[in-house]
Amino acid sequence: MSFDPVVLKTRLETEEGRRSHIYTDTVGKVTGGIGRNLSDVGFSDDEIDLMLRNDVKRAVEFLNTHFTWWASLDDVRQSVLVDMAFNMGASLLEFHATLAAIQNSNWHAAHDGMLNSTWAHQVGRRAQYLAQVMLTGKF
Repeated sequence: MSFDPVVLKTRLETEEGRRSHIYTDTVGKVTGGIGRNLSDVGFSDDEIDLMLRNDVKRAVEFLNTHFTWWASLDDVRQSVLVDMAFNMGASLLEFHATLAAIQNSNWHAAHDGMLNSTWAHQVGRRAQYLAQVMLTGKF
């Protein structure tokens, strides 16, 4: 078997299209990328890891853009904010009082603000765990 992978890639991209968002194809399969049948094929472990690395990078970039002070936090509390940004995206910006409490190292108020939110009700134990980590600075 001998074929030019560049020619094949070009042809498949032309035939299938290149889509950055999920769509339903002509036979009802959930699809994305260059014709990836997500209904039947899904993702391999290395693809999942790549997406996770990209999503964490995106969350860190979001925090760097919106909160210049976050990098001065200890590693444990930084990881909580990355987790929250990963989960919520731009909705994290709505946590005005909680973010102010974190910026001012008021861990009790940050803890309480995290738990007194719609997000906490949506994610349940995740919020309880992250609020406790924010409070104590320990995993």
